Amino acid sequence: MEDKMFAVIKTGGKQFRVAANDKITVAKIEGNAGDTVAFDSVLMLTEGEKTTLDAKALSEITVAGEIVEQARGEKVIAFKKRRRQNSKRKRGFRAELTVIRITDILTGGKKPEMKKADAAAAPAAAKAKAAPKAAKAEAGEEAEKPKKAAAKKAPAKKAKDEASEA
Repeated sequence: MEDKMFAVIKTGGKQFRVAANDKITVAKIEGNAGDTVAFDSVLMLTEGEKTTLDAKALSEITVAGEIVEQARGEKVIAFKKRRRQNSKRKRGFRAELTVIRITDILTGGKKPEMKKADAAAAPAAAKAKAAPKAAKAEAGEEAEKPKKAAAKKAPAKKAKDEASEA
């Protein structure tokens, strides 16, 4: 028998047999490509010949994975036809899926280091966004002048309304 460690995890209402470096496709999990996810719902763990099914021992086990991509499943067509009634209905559906690469099976209560893919790119993006906002702020000051002129026209219309009432 192999000396490979594997676990059975539950996510999205389904069970998956996973080992390190396995790729699985599960129901959509929030996150971007490169983010780390942790699965705490472990149902079974096998290390070589030793199998663990004890709920207390399994509660200390965590399976860590990395999101590879967010994808969509194949299109499923639901077609309903009522014969001789000239009645038919066609409806399509595509499941939202997440492809995950299992990085590690952690035992002994260890938790994976959670990382976000955008953490390094966020400060650079914030600086890039700040420069256009400064330019827009200057343009906004110029745009306020016509707005003030428009505001002056509004009271003039009210004056005409008062003249027509008299």
